[in-house]
Amino acid sequence: MSRVVSWLQHHENRMFCWVNQRLQHSILDHLFNLITHLGGATMTILIALCLYFFGQGSWKLAGLHCCIALALSHIPVAIMKRVYPRLRPYLVLPDTNTCKKPLTDHSFPSGHTTAFFSIALPLVYSQPWLSPILLPLAFFVAISRIYLGLHYPSDCLVGSLIATTAVFATAPLFG
Repeated sequence: MSRVVSWLQHHENRMFCWVNQRLQHSILDHLFNLITHLGGATMTILIALCLYFFGQGSWKLAGLHCCIALALSHIPVAIMKRVYPRLRPYLVLPDTNTCKKPLTDHSFPSGHTTAFFSIALPLVYSQPWLSPILLPLAFFVAISRIYLGLHYPSDCLVGSLIATTAVFATAPLFG
């Protein structure tokens, strides 16, 4: 079993280094520093609450779905960060490029990725025409976390899966 884990970790580190070190460009630095904040608590909570309190009809319902999915998805994130205290990649891997003020809490899973998927998917569920905008944006929020040296690919993958599960588990309540 340890050989499998070692093999997976080796390949994940290679994927991380490819995104974090090989893709480096000044334009991407600015772009990903902006995009990553879309998954932050302030932005996602603000979007969800504004949709709920100021939206009309299906937008209001989508806002409620976002609020519930956001709250529900962060329960396993909080638990997993305590149970699996994985160090952030910039603390482990040499030559990692990182943002100016890197986070110091645990890496697994990505809260930003979870949060953005938790608001993007209910909106896509409610307004399918938004999918060509929101799904790539959700992907880029996840990639930004790797690019900035804050998360491994599996952190982002698991974050997106947690959010997707929360959204689909609550979807029957909304339509």
